[in-house]
Amino acid sequence: MKTKLLTLGLFAATAATIAFYPVVRQATKLIATPPTAINPITIPPVAAANQRPQIEVVFVLDTTGSMSGLIAAAKEKIWSIAGTMASAQSAPDIKMGLVAYRDRGDAYIAQTIPLSSDLDSMYAKLMDFQADGGGDGPESVNQALYDAVNKITWSPNPTTYKVIFLVGDAPPHMDYQDDVKYPVTVALAKQKGIIVNAIQCGQDSNTNADWRQVASLGQGSYFQVEQSGSAVAIATPYDKKLAELSAKWDKTRVFYGNDEEKAKQASKMAATEKLHKEASTESQARRATFNASASGKANFLGENELVDAISSGRVKLSNLPKKSLPESLQAMSPAAQEEFVGSTKKERSELESEIKILSKQRNDYLRQKVVDEGGKKDSLDAKLFGAIRKQANNKGLVYEADSAKY
Repeated sequence: MKTKLLTLGLFAATAATIAFYPVVRQATKLIATPPTAINPITIPPVAAANQRPQIEVVFVLDTTGSMSGLIAAAKEKIWSIAGTMASAQSAPDIKMGLVAYRDRGDAYIAQTIPLSSDLDSMYAKLMDFQADGGGDGPESVNQALYDAVNKITWSPNPTTYKVIFLVGDAPPHMDYQDDVKYPVTVALAKQKGIIVNAIQCGQDSNTNADWRQVASLGQGSYFQVEQSGSAVAIATPYDKKLAELSAKWDKTRVFYGNDEEKAKQASKMAATEKLHKEASTESQARRATFNASASGKANFLGENELVDAISSGRVKLSNLPKKSLPESLQAMSPAAQEEFVGSTKKERSELESEIKILSKQRNDYLRQKVVDEGGKKDSLDAKLFGAIRKQANNKGLVYEADSAKY
């Protein structure tokens, strides 16, 4: 009887295997299908559950004499661009970098500012760039793109939205024999998962052809703006107060660490002071709005910020060497140090709450103004947001239609 049951069992298993075999073959066939058969747009990479989305963006900016209007616009709009990127449903970590370029024979060919979450320091360097040089038509676009792709340290993570915005009004020098031409560089960018967009300033036909090819090869977007940049420039009744609150908020930061870390922190603080002195009130308001977002926390706090480290429980004040503390705290008793941290935390929280309320009021005011003025669909802001919204969606970043910040 057992033998009979065993025989029947083997027969059933064999029949099931035969019936299932075509399915296995079909599954194997599907698995063996080359990756190119799968549309990467329909299957976006998924970040780890405990990892925030990542954005890395580098602006490759022509800084020759004809670009003064766009450079001025860039100095005004960097914070609103950061704010737009920060408005995704899952707040991303944001890093920005810059390659400023001119041409051979000018004061420089290309200058690179590395990718960093310290946007204050990047912005302070951007403020120093002035339009100068050029004059002979083509510029060192090839060198600038090469530096952006090869001299910037990009994340190897395939889930990171990595993007370059080439911004200029003149075509590349294709007659230089000793540089890498942009089709080769853009092909390498594609291999690294970097999207390359092209923003043309003005109407030059030669630039139009090259910029369109850059965007096509780089799987990015091409768009044209006026020589001034066509950026939305609307002052609000909230800008001055936001700038004032932001300056007070920045003064609640207290840093600790070794001598090397303190030197880095001092450099960041110097950059912050510079932008409070030299940036426009509107730009300071945009920065305050960004810093108050979840994505802006990294720029606001920097590294080794004492109050946040202690409040979060990452660090115990009693465990820190006296020398690692700021000089103002070293002379205090442990009890006084604790009291200082507590009162600073309270002040910071109150300032942050007020900034968030005013930021919302400012955003609502600007959104209505833009609607009243026809939507500003041809503005630099709208075109940048359109590209970011479309491309970042392929990395799992979702933006609402009215997420653009101004």
